[in-house]
Amino acid sequence: MDILGVVLAAGLIGGLGVIIGLLLGVAGEKFKVEVDEKEIAVRELLPGNNCGGCGFAGCDGLAKAIAEGSAPVNGCPVGGEPVAAAIAEVMGVESEAGEKMVAFVKCAGTCDKAVTQYNYFGITDCNKAQVVPGHGDKKCSYGCLGFGSCVSACPFDAIHIVNGVAFVDKDACKACGKCVAACPNHLIELVPYSAEYKVSCSSNDKGKAVKDACAAGCIGCSLCAKNCPAEAITITNNLAKIDYSLCTGCGTCATKCPVKIIR
Repeated sequence: MDILGVVLAAGLIGGLGVIIGLLLGVAGEKFKVEVDEKEIAVRELLPGNNCGGCGFAGCDGLAKAIAEGSAPVNGCPVGGEPVAAAIAEVMGVESEAGEKMVAFVKCAGTCDKAVTQYNYFGITDCNKAQVVPGHGDKKCSYGCLGFGSCVSACPFDAIHIVNGVAFVDKDACKACGKCVAACPNHLIELVPYSAEYKVSCSSNDKGKAVKDACAAGCIGCSLCAKNCPAEAITITNNLAKIDYSLCTGCGTCATKCPVKIIR
């Protein structure tokens, strides 16, 4: 064995290793991405659900936006006030107390209330079922189809189908908005957790057509609006709507509603 050859080969390999290491070090320094320490700290405080309810592409996106100042410290609907307070401390700002929001399904057309046009046998998905004739098997084309696309979309097991209509567990709901986006009939909206009275209907049909399709629909009679002492209710497209910023929770609207869909 040529000892000199072995030594030269080892030296050559070692030298190449040193050169490659130096080049990698220079490249790493030149192309390194600066990461804001606040962004890292904020990301560690976020729950990690990556639900998208904040409007960003997961918790990483929200953390970056908060660190840059383009998103509020209370931007995470899942973490709520405790997380917002911790993030505010990292950012050196005050956390503004915000109203807790929850999802609400604007439909009371349960199996015993809604009139069905035919028996549907097909894919149990609302987006698929709503394209069949009549916009679903229920005579009311505005109502909950009851096939649970919202249930599948909810990452917190906060919404379930009860007697043919989606129902939200307000204590489990994190207001991420997944169910809102999943509903093809746009029946779900985010409302204040403290809202005591809500309109459980979305139909824009006139009174007679509503009654022909469902025993629990808003007939647009205006009695709720006329009797509301806070003027918090308006009738738009034959449907009662509550302005929660004005509502005092007195319950007059629910008392006056002849079909009892304000509940």
